[in-house]
Amino acid sequence: MTRLLPYGSWPSPISAGLIVEHAVSIGEVAVGTDDVWWSELRPQEGGRVAVVRHRPGGEQLDVLPEGWSARTRVHEYGGGAWWLHDDALFFANWADQRLYRLDGHGSPRPLTPEPPRPGADRYADGRVTVDGRFVVCVRERHRDGAEPVNELVALDAHDGGEPAVLVSGPDFVSFPRLSPDGRRLCWTQWNHPDMPWDATELWVAELEERSGSLALAGARPVAGGPGESIFQPEWVADGSLLFASDRNDWWNLYRLPAAHLDATTDSGSPPEAEAVVVVDGDIGVPQWVFGLSRYAPLADGRLLVACARDGVDHLLVAEQTAGGWVTHPLDTPFTAISAVHAFGEGAVLVGASFTVEPSVVVASIPAGGGSIDVAHLRPPRRLGVDERWFSVPEPVTFPTADGEQAHALLYRPTNLEVRAPDGERPPLVVISHGGPTAAARPQLNLTIQYWTSRGLAVADVNYRGSSGYGRRYREALAGRWGIADVEDCTAVASFLAARGDVAADRLAIRGSSAGGFTTLCALAFHDVFDAGASLYGVSDLEALARDTHKFESRYLDRLVGPYPAARDRYVERSPIHHADRIGCPVIVFQGLEDEIVPPDQAEVLVAALRAKGLPVAYLAFEGEQHGFRRAETIERVLEAELYFYGRVLGFDLADPVEPVEIENL
Repeated sequence: MTRLLPYGSWPSPISAGLIVEHAVSIGEVAVGTDDVWWSELRPQEGGRVAVVRHRPGGEQLDVLPEGWSARTRVHEYGGGAWWLHDDALFFANWADQRLYRLDGHGSPRPLTPEPPRPGADRYADGRVTVDGRFVVCVRERHRDGAEPVNELVALDAHDGGEPAVLVSGPDFVSFPRLSPDGRRLCWTQWNHPDMPWDATELWVAELEERSGSLALAGARPVAGGPGESIFQPEWVADGSLLFASDRNDWWNLYRLPAAHLDATTDSGSPPEAEAVVVVDGDIGVPQWVFGLSRYAPLADGRLLVACARDGVDHLLVAEQTAGGWVTHPLDTPFTAISAVHAFGEGAVLVGASFTVEPSVVVASIPAGGGSIDVAHLRPPRRLGVDERWFSVPEPVTFPTADGEQAHALLYRPTNLEVRAPDGERPPLVVISHGGPTAAARPQLNLTIQYWTSRGLAVADVNYRGSSGYGRRYREALAGRWGIADVEDCTAVASFLAARGDVAADRLAIRGSSAGGFTTLCALAFHDVFDAGASLYGVSDLEALARDTHKFESRYLDRLVGPYPAARDRYVERSPIHHADRIGCPVIVFQGLEDEIVPPDQAEVLVAALRAKGLPVAYLAFEGEQHGFRRAETIERVLEAELYFYGRVLGFDLADPVEPVEIENL
């Protein structure tokens, strides 16, 4: 018989300790000669990124020695920090950002020179030539008094040395990919003020060896340009080039035959690409990090494709027939898919669902569609919790303030042992995701389950500007950041309260990074929420425009307006200038080594709220950057946020947690 307890006061086996215990975040996947490698970010090891190798027969081992971490700071968000050639591992080490090579079980040895200061030269997104002689990768060079320079470089894969510059001039470069015959290199590039999901170009050049290093000849654009985003170019064995493009609103898949690429050498005009996979769904995702892979050419010539549609990832297989390309849906147990690569006769990928954490699996792909068979290489963590404890999200489409539509995932309170008294409505936590060009991911999120199992409802909002709904939906935030996203977060709270799903007088909103900005704007400019939590959130748009890192230094041109020409708009939308309008309790979490949103943004905001006499709590963490990675930090933040909600929304916690000092309460 279930007990009756008020919402928020339910006991739960999903503790903060359980969430971080043996927790890992699976990153990229690579395929070796006959084995599979992947990376794991491990909070229990201080946020170290380990590289794991799974050999035939099931042997699994950590490749990097203790103390080494494969993590790069290019663009500050990183990704693409390691790659393979046969059994050799190439990786950027977190501590000094130099590029290293590791053969077998020996010690890593540096390939790149020691820069003037640690981290001044950073490397990412590399590949090794077919003959194993050279590495081609992205380098980001930092020198005092100048904007960092992003280039494609080449260096000796065995002896290293000062890299030779292959591509210089564009503000940003990514996806350097070598053709199977070693003749060509492709890459994407873009310039300020665009972000890679706004406008990118795909370039191709011939590779030549000169004076013991590599050089390029005949470099030319073959796709992309203003209003078009190119994502993940991949060569095929026949010399053709695949890429995802959102030229028709959705990131769909296109192909440039080898003959067309040859023709551009003479004509100088971009070739026509043939459409391969055309669906109302996004194959591409915003390129916040390097090393992303959403599709793969299989050994038999078919293409395996992950595609986001209606907030859920689907798996498709495309095959070429006499009448053109035909696409078939595949049945999978997954709702979120990443790191798709060919392996043997099938593929390897990372898959997750609403009730299962991400795992690395090998998949066999049936002809003509149908159900895939999967074998786990890196199974999901055993939580020891019945899946029935997990709240399964309900897609919600709701009207916006200006008559459009936005989307969210609604998680209802779920508990196997207790329920709330009849007629009571649960508190609601609205999540405004970061980016803002990111998305509420359709996979098991234990932080959300931490709240729902205790009797809180959660709305994870895909406000206008989120990815996974096509380019037009992403661009709906252009010029309206701090307005449209905020309206959507307030609208979903009002919508669910009016529908009777949640308590209208116990509404909270929380967000991290750009989502923290949306959260603070919602508190400053709307009177809907009763509490707010900002995790390393933006409070001062001017400071962000002036002081942030290169990758995002012109991001706000499109989201807000060019700075300083549009300074009045920046001031008007910055919560720091309107803290007097915030009328509810706020808790702020901040990493003290954050270079994307520096700590002073949080500290100035907290001081303003403190001076106003508003209930406020501030927790700052030494050694944390933009995004918390240490187990002890993650655990403390979870418990502190729950404690805060309990105090200000009026419910008692079932389990004791370390109290948080809430000033002015």
